[in-house]
Amino acid sequence: MVNSINLHPDMRALIEARDALPPATTIAEQRANWTKLSEAFRVPYPDDIAVEDVSTPGKDGPIPLRVYRPADADGSAVLYFHGGGFMKGDLDSGDCVAWGYAEKIGAVVISIDYRLTPEHAYPAAFDDCYGALEYVVSNASEMSIDPARIAVAGDSAGGNLAAAVSLAARDRDGPAIAAQALIYPMLGLKLVLASRAKHGDAPGLSTQAVSEYWRLYLDGAETTDDAYAAPLAETKFSKLPPALIHTAEYDPLRDDGEVYAERLRADGIPTIYRCADRMIHGFTRARFAGPDAAREFDFICDFLKQHLYG
Repeated sequence: MVNSINLHPDMRALIEARDALPPATTIAEQRANWTKLSEAFRVPYPDDIAVEDVSTPGKDGPIPLRVYRPADADGSAVLYFHGGGFMKGDLDSGDCVAWGYAEKIGAVVISIDYRLTPEHAYPAAFDDCYGALEYVVSNASEMSIDPARIAVAGDSAGGNLAAAVSLAARDRDGPAIAAQALIYPMLGLKLVLASRAKHGDAPGLSTQAVSEYWRLYLDGAETTDDAYAAPLAETKFSKLPPALIHTAEYDPLRDDGEVYAERLRADGIPTIYRCADRMIHGFTRARFAGPDAAREFDFICDFLKQHLYG
């Protein structure tokens, strides 16, 4: 598949790191490979970012959080939800992306270690992420955060959670969210989208894997009308935060993002849609692999800066 597409050279490091992983069939093996992949792109923290692991009470126990605080932080904050198909990932797997946001934006970044499937099906991850938002807002003064300048961001499954948290905050008259950045998000089940077939075996993510992630997240169900589980099931998109939907060209989830952007715009939400040309699912990990991947990452940061500081 890699040889049949015009893959961007900045993606080579990501492909090579994936190809070096051993076969994985069990969930434990997949999680172990996710850890190895994350470690391959780990970079030491900048000296001017303080990092602290804390936790907040959740519905079913503490929710671990990692707080990244730049020396020049002035009150803005980003809640970051990592990817991993709802069944992989933790504070370490999202580390390089999270501190990158803190460095580039100058905001406090709070990364959420939400519960994973199959041990904890929906709504566990959603509940943890929404609970983390409420915690940050209710403890904003102690955290030196301005509750009016909080954005959410997430990639892949984390993009789903960022969208769902934005929907729930609107519906529940919850905390105000300044902006939402959804990066190659996994948003819906029912639509027959061209990218699911055209890029079903793309490097980085397959349509088969997406289907399995959904099955585990929904505790075996094939579909759902619950928009907090699958945001594309929502029918009303008014009064949501300004959005960036940032996809990859060679990704079965590309059209999830494009359709969501169209629906947001149709209901009057300021929305930027951007597709990373010739790139694959997971491109934010490759921000140190080449200048174009770095520019895609910077685009996300610039969007969030605009809405947190503009």
